[in-house]
Amino acid sequence: MKAHEMILAALGGAVVGAAAALLFAPEKGSKTRKNIKEFIKDNCPFVKESEVEQLADRIEAAIETEKTKTK
Repeated sequence: MKAHEMILAALGGAVVGAAAALLFAPEKGSKTRKNIKEFIKDNCPFVKESEVEQLADRIEAAIETEKTKTK
């Protein structure tokens, strides 16, 4: 496996882990969204500022979908 692929796999795992942590320890939506954006900014330096909002939207939607499935 190439180094680039390993980095992407590790990053993907971190994002999934963060999403799972947010799913099992839910807070208010605005607080969750803030936490997602801070996590992305802190742990994904190659993600452009303009993409952070879009990525946060996608993660938040995935969390909300999982919440409705588990209820």
